[in-house]
Amino acid sequence: MNPAGNSDIPELFRDFQGRNTKRLNELTTISKTWRDVILNDDYMHAICHEILEKPSGSYWLSTAQMIEIGPGSAAQPLHRDAGNWWPFYEMGPKGPDTYVNFLVALTDTTEENGATRYSPGSDKWPFDANDANVGEESACIPCELRAGDVLVIKDRIVHGGGANKTKDFFRRVVSVAICTSAFAQEEAHSLLIDRDLVKTLPKRAQAFLGFRSQYPKGSPGLMTVHSENIAKYLGLDS
Repeated sequence: MNPAGNSDIPELFRDFQGRNTKRLNELTTISKTWRDVILNDDYMHAICHEILEKPSGSYWLSTAQMIEIGPGSAAQPLHRDAGNWWPFYEMGPKGPDTYVNFLVALTDTTEENGATRYSPGSDKWPFDANDANVGEESACIPCELRAGDVLVIKDRIVHGGGANKTKDFFRRVVSVAICTSAFAQEEAHSLLIDRDLVKTLPKRAQAFLGFRSQYPKGSPGLMTVHSENIAKYLGLDS
């Protein structure tokens, strides 16, 4: 649950993951609340339709994590989320939207306990593969949330988890990170989730996780079998 303690992760990324930050993945497998309340939420998918599906053709879940920033944690380095995929930097600020992150607050998040901070207007700043241009800390403001609030962050917004300056408060949010299906998923959902569980999910949720073929703009199909939808091969349409 603490990626920064994993020796397989390069030292460069340990501060990004958070040395006193815990991350819980595989939410579809372990959380009925996640499956019933968030995974197939109409409002979330409607936003994804406008931001991602209209420009790029299709989208899917990159990763879902419960993130707990512990007391004494340093601030996360500033970044743009879609920087996980190098073509994003090649496209620069004028490229299509490729990613959106929904941060669901499980606790109140304040400037004191590590609320996400962001730089207003940073989605318009120039950047490229040679210069990420995340600006200065002084340009950031905290996004304080009450438990149950949702913060939506698009791919070009510079942001980062805040420092938890408290002695005993554990700041918790669920990050629902969604990308164009032209990009690979961060979590290997289709290799991890039990097939019998997948069969109980709505078709939209199955596609969202990667158990149905993807059709980003201009593609004859990704994740296919003999050019047919993988759902047929998996027995999801039988």
